[in-house]
Amino acid sequence: MAVRGRDARGGRPRLPRRAAGLVLAVLLTASACSAPADADTSLTVREIDATLERRAAAVLARDPAGYLDALAPDAAKLRAAQRTELANLADVPLKSWSYEVKGITEEDGDWATAEVELRYRIDGYDTAPVAARRTLELMRDGARWYVSADRPAKGASDQLWHQGEVEVVRGAHSLVLGVGRPEEELRQIADTVDLAVPAVSDAWPQPWARRVVVHVPDSVESMAGLLGSPETSYRGIAAVTTGEAGTTGERPALADRVIVNPQAYASLGSFGQRVVLTHETTHVATRTSTSTATPVWLSEGFADWAAYRGEDRTPDLIAPELTGAVRAGDVPAGLPDDKDFGFDGDPAELARAYESAWMACELIAERWGREKLTAFYAAVGAHPGRDGAVEQAMGSVLSTTPEQFTADWRDYLSTRLG
Repeated sequence: MAVRGRDARGGRPRLPRRAAGLVLAVLLTASACSAPADADTSLTVREIDATLERRAAAVLARDPAGYLDALAPDAAKLRAAQRTELANLADVPLKSWSYEVKGITEEDGDWATAEVELRYRIDGYDTAPVAARRTLELMRDGARWYVSADRPAKGASDQLWHQGEVEVVRGAHSLVLGVGRPEEELRQIADTVDLAVPAVSDAWPQPWARRVVVHVPDSVESMAGLLGSPETSYRGIAAVTTGEAGTTGERPALADRVIVNPQAYASLGSFGQRVVLTHETTHVATRTSTSTATPVWLSEGFADWAAYRGEDRTPDLIAPELTGAVRAGDVPAGLPDDKDFGFDGDPAELARAYESAWMACELIAERWGREKLTAFYAAVGAHPGRDGAVEQAMGSVLSTTPEQFTADWRDYLSTRLG
């Protein structure tokens, strides 16, 4: 997708994005057909756990010798790569670092392949861990297991420190971690997030951490690597937020990361950069109230509403694609579906989806009030599933129905944009 920059008249930075949720818990268990095999597998897991506990302690102690001690002595390339990775982490303020063996997928005498979950927290920012799935190959020498290979699990991605030395810039409400980017650029991003956090807190008064961690890789290719997706999915996207959507209050959401595409972000002016990072910060703030019950139009529309509410822009400038359609007599028949927010479709249609979602949240805030908008968002996310979530929340919070709301929204588009 081509970068679509600021409107010539000073309007919406037409660079929509959507939250990109990461699947963090895939449990692989080894099959066994007899009690002795189960016992052997359990013993292997305990022994591998002991190796990984020593490795984790070495990371937190910044102890290269202890970290390398967990690696196979004759794995020279691995030892060199792991030494570099540990050095890349040197400035990252880690609160915790641990491993959990999820299962042994192969075991043959003194060789084993394990599916492992790495969990880490950044000190002062993460109230819950980031989880990353890894596949480890191990060899046993006597009573100890040693790591002989370490790679992302199938479908998982690398972490920022796998891409190079991490530079750390701290803001009042932000921590920006960059690889291969100028310090001045990282500082500017931190300053922009520091402006976004109080603006989002005003739009979303419910409790949240009010701290944001931002990753700035050196290119869109590296950004795609962190997200485990094709580069083409993000070429025109200035930033995305990763994290795990809430699960209707069963447990807290895991830590979020805002990941910046440095090329697309740099193409925006200060207005566009401010809107993009306020939008992403809104996703961080609302994460625990966002669940599988939340339609994309609501999560993206609310994030845009929070980002634009303090800006001096008229609706036709913020929503130029939708304005053009409405003035041509093509008023949308209904609110956009989740699939309308895919990055691989027509850019104009994608823009209209985001603009339509923003106008829906604008309508709620204008007619029912912003407190009702936030209450509606929370009520939808608290529903046990997608079916009936919007209908129930519209009835209980807004005293309307989806059919009536859609009709009101279509009238609102014609009035505001026509």
